[in-house]
Amino acid sequence: MSEVKHNWTKEQILEIYNKPLMELLYEAAGVHRKYHDPNTVQVSTLLSIKTGGCPEDCGYCPQAARYHTDIEGNDLMSVSHVKAQALRAKASGSSRVCMGAAWRNVKDGPEFDQVLEMVRTINKLDMEVCCTLGMLTENQAKRLAEAGLYAYNHNLDTSEDYYKDVISTRAFEDRLETIGNVRKSNVTVCSGGIIGMGEKLEDRAGMLVALSTLDPQPESVPINALVAVEGTPMEDLPPIPIWDMIRMVATTRIIMPKTQVRLSAGRTEMSPEGQALCFFAGANSIFAGDKLLTTPNPDVNEDMELFKLLGLKPQKAFAKGSKPETVEAVESQLTDLGEKPKWSRPGHTISRNEEAKIRAKEKNQS
Repeated sequence: MSEVKHNWTKEQILEIYNKPLMELLYEAAGVHRKYHDPNTVQVSTLLSIKTGGCPEDCGYCPQAARYHTDIEGNDLMSVSHVKAQALRAKASGSSRVCMGAAWRNVKDGPEFDQVLEMVRTINKLDMEVCCTLGMLTENQAKRLAEAGLYAYNHNLDTSEDYYKDVISTRAFEDRLETIGNVRKSNVTVCSGGIIGMGEKLEDRAGMLVALSTLDPQPESVPINALVAVEGTPMEDLPPIPIWDMIRMVATTRIIMPKTQVRLSAGRTEMSPEGQALCFFAGANSIFAGDKLLTTPNPDVNEDMELFKLLGLKPQKAFAKGSKPETVEAVESQLTDLGEKPKWSRPGHTISRNEEAKIRAKEKNQS
């Protein structure tokens, strides 16, 4: 049985990943049962509070302003709208709301103040609150914690080696720095990545090395399968086999035994049997609702039917940690510092990203 350790190597992880499937599943299921209730799955709802117009060039993302996709952008949602969506999610069985904004990084000012009020509002509904807002500073992380944030999502996306083939507008080190800033508050970390972007198995192992060697390891690790969206640089990449997802989930479970492994994007392409094997292999968290920010997701009723079939039950809020206290804005001990951090811009070009950008310009002009 695995114990939590922080010195995994790429070679060790590849050895686990490439085990005979039945042996891999057996080991992963054993680790899962040691640290978790195998019949309980956390259900989260992902809400896009600000959609589209992102200045980054992530090759997988339909929200990048430079690509031509069918995504309809919207300005930052109102607090009342977010509250209504959170109540709807809670009624359907979700215990966590994750709010995503298509920003490169958090900027102090009225919009961030509005997000802080969203966090306060949802925390008061006795739901876990997660945000994914891009890079952020230590002070911004502490302000989110003070408002009642439970988790912050900041995916590594892939290995450090392959990262430069996916994104050119920020560096891998920025991701790690943001996670480090979150760790300086009492907010938990949610960080994972995407498979199926043309990476090698060594890159999948490399991503898991980066995550598992963090101390502490992330409390939540989303494993996403690429959803190839028309207009993005990765639009022509084929779907990955379900066996790749199962192996990735099982390997993640073994090397990060206490972490919640989240079965994330790509579930619409998975059969009930495939998802069941992922749960058996150690996945114990999903996103519910018809969309994951902008990509399709199974309907919540489908998920509840699958839960019923498999004998699974939703995890209660704060089952893995205490509910944060909420400090009202008027009582806050932290101030808006008006920070303008210089997050890196590596400056290299990625040919397929540039080609997608050119195609977008031609479509917009036609």
